[in-house]
This record gives sequence, structure tokens and C-alpha cells, in this order.
Amino acid sequence: MKQEPDFLSELCDFLYPRSSYYGHFKPEYLVFNANLQEFSQRVSYICNLQTGGKLSPEEAYQEIHLLWKQLKRAKKELEIG
Repeated sequence: MKQEPDFLSELCDFLYPRSSYYGHFKPEYLVFNANLQEFSQRVSYICNLQTGGKLSPEEAYQEIHLLWKQLKRAKKELEIG
């Protein structure tokens, strides 16, 4: 029988996979990459919920729009670009 922390760790790895960062290393780039991967994962979930009929197109759009604003704010705060 698996211990609970191992199960939760594996579940998080499954639900929120992370890819390694291979770009030019700067701490702010690494943080932004993590934010970008989270944005991508959440957009994927929203798209799947909308496709499955659990969210209306309007709700999906609003959720993605909110996530986009959060990503833009993070980019601005990290002073990238």
C-alpha cells in the first residue's frame, strides 16, 4: 500500500505535468516559464470542459481571458520584454 504523500505527489505530477526549461537562464525567465506552463495547463482543462459541455463558450472565454490577464500581469511584474 502506497503512502499518502507519494500518492499525492504522483497525482500532482499527473494532473500538472512540468517540462524542463532549456532556454537562456535568468531567474525571471524560469518563473515566467512556470507561469506559462500553468496557463497552458489551465487553458487545456477549460477547453476540455467546454468541449464536454460542462462550460458554455462564454464561460470558457471569460476564464481564459482572466488567465491571460494574469499571465500578462506576471510578465510585466517580472519585467520581461
